[in-house]
Amino acid sequence: MFTGLIREIATVKSYRNNILSIQSEHKAKLGDSIAINGVCLTVIKINSDGFDLELADETRSIIDESKISNKVHLEPAMQMNDRFEGHIVQGHIDCIGEVVKITKRENGTDFIIKVDPKYIVYIVPKGSITIDGISLTVNDVHDDRFRLTIIPHTLENTLMKEYKTGTKLNIETDLFARYIDHILSHRSKKKKTMSWEEVDTIVMSY
Repeated sequence: MFTGLIREIATVKSYRNNILSIQSEHKAKLGDSIAINGVCLTVIKINSDGFDLELADETRSIIDESKISNKVHLEPAMQMNDRFEGHIVQGHIDCIGEVVKITKRENGTDFIIKVDPKYIVYIVPKGSITIDGISLTVNDVHDDRFRLTIIPHTLENTLMKEYKTGTKLNIETDLFARYIDHILSHRSKKKKTMSWEEVDTIVMSY
C-alpha cells in the first residue's frame, strides 16, 4: 500500500522487455514493492546506484510505456510505523488519462484531464485520485474529464511542472468508489435496492 506522497524523483537507466532499471538514492531490498509513476512494481535486483524492477504482462498492457522513461516519481511501500498521509493508494493503474488544458491561476494551476467515460463513475468531486503516483484532490467532474488545482509546492516538487497539453498520465481512481460500485453492481443482480444503512456499513468496513 502507498500514500501518494512522492519521496524521490528517480531516473530510468533502461527498460528492456519487462525489466526496468532505476537509478535512485533509495536503499531498496529484494522483494520490496515500489511505486514508479504510480505503478506498484517488485524489486528483483539491487545495483550499486539503484535497483531493477519487473513489470508483469498485465501491467504492461495497461500503462503507457512512455511513463517509464527519463525522470519518474518514486514512492516506497508504506510501512506499519509510517504516518498515514495522502490517501490509500494500491499502485494499480485503472486507465491512461490525457492533459487537455492547463490554466495558470494566482495561487495554483488548473489541469483538465480527459479519461475514458467509463471510469468517470470512480472519480468523485472533492474525492481523492492518484495521478502518476501523486495523491491529489478532484475539483470538478464532467462526462469524460475532470479538473485538478495543483498548488505551487506540489507543482515545484513533482514532474507535473513539465506536463503539457497531450501529456499521458497513469491514473488510479478512488479505492472506495471502485469497491462500492463493484459491490452494488453484484448485489443488484440479487435484489433491486440497497438501504442507506447497508451503504454506510460497506463504507465503514474499509
